[in-house]
Amino acid sequence: MAIDRAEIYYKNYSNYRENYADKQINLDDKRMYLALKRFVDIMISAVACVVALPIILLAVIAIRLESKGNPFFIQERSGLNGKKFKIMKLRSMRVDAEKNGPQWAQKNDTRVTQVGKFIRKTRIDELPQLYNVLKGDMSIFGPRPERPMFVEQFNKEIPGFEKRLLVKPGLTGWAQVNGGYDITPEEKLKLDLYYIENMSPSLDTKIILKTLKVLLTGEGAR
Repeated sequence: MAIDRAEIYYKNYSNYRENYADKQINLDDKRMYLALKRFVDIMISAVACVVALPIILLAVIAIRLESKGNPFFIQERSGLNGKKFKIMKLRSMRVDAEKNGPQWAQKNDTRVTQVGKFIRKTRIDELPQLYNVLKGDMSIFGPRPERPMFVEQFNKEIPGFEKRLLVKPGLTGWAQVNGGYDITPEEKLKLDLYYIENMSPSLDTKIILKTLKVLLTGEGAR
């Protein structure tokens, strides 16, 4: 039986904090791929924005019917090489969700609205980010973008966490389809670094197939 290379790579991270934080990642040999990736991003996001617009409009109506406030949620995230940008999502939580300060979404989070549960499970809340892809802030494939404060915090706790910023953040990614919210920041880093070092059309195809499975099952959603 063939053994998945990603599985071997993941298991070999047992001594990550001792031997990986200082490892250099060279992307010079991926310049052509990255250029092709940007072309694909533009083509896919341009078409997807048109297709997604009616879905977004229906979600906006549902959000407004359930609760008052802006149906969109705009937040600062860390992008390529740490450059900050504004990400847009459909609001899935109460408007006062962060009255006690920034925090990660928890399993069965009480701040999530009824409409929010559905759009988070189906990932409809992420559709406005297609605009970020079209602008060039994000890519279709890549590590999910984190908030700057969390990047700083996790980098202190897990040396090398900021290496996720060596590529543009993605709408979907290897870590996202292999656990999503259900994995720890360190597990997320391991999977994201695997993608960065091995990104290719074949790996992106695997992510597409796994993303479709996640959309159908709601796996990893919170």
